[in-house]
Amino acid sequence: MKPLLISDCDEVLLHMVTHFGAWLGETHAIDFTPDGADFANSMRHRDTGEVPTREQMWAMLGGFFPGEMHRQTLVPHAAEALARLAERADIVILTNLTDACRTARIEQLARFGIRHRVECNQGGKGEPVARLVAEHGDPVTVFVDDLAVHHESVARHAPGVHRLHMVSEPSLAPSVPKAPHAHARIDDWREAADWIEARFAGGVAAAG
Repeated sequence: MKPLLISDCDEVLLHMVTHFGAWLGETHAIDFTPDGADFANSMRHRDTGEVPTREQMWAMLGGFFPGEMHRQTLVPHAAEALARLAERADIVILTNLTDACRTARIEQLARFGIRHRVECNQGGKGEPVARLVAEHGDPVTVFVDDLAVHHESVARHAPGVHRLHMVSEPSLAPSVPKAPHAHARIDDWREAADWIEARFAGGVAAAG
């Protein structure tokens, strides 16, 4: 039975916030200064200084995905790391986009040479991770994500999964503390691939 890697996409495999911020400025005259917390609080209308409502924030994210996804760039060493890990593991990309964006995400990743199963999700990732682990026969599994809330969710629903916190955006990473429910924090894919392979080689589930 192959081990399983379940990876997020935005700010793990592909840069997103810098390109989203550039688009917000060009299209909506909004300044975007993400700090790793709530997106809405990171936005300010240039003319008024007001923060968009949550409904407006979600509408703007809906404008970026999938229409502006071509702006996104590959995180350094991500494609090479996945290719290396795919030699011994199954890989699933679990991305918090609507199902309507799934084909666009598959095509986007393929342009960077990343061709693995893509699953879309809304909300916490713990339950979908647990389903994927069960579907694959409960192998040794590693979960990679940039958001602490998803590590907490996976810790609750799939405690045997090894959890790696990664924030691949250099402008954002220094202001984001390690997720409390992650087993490790690594922001570079070369080091991360070594850590993941060590979990696979160990052959045992996480302690919780």
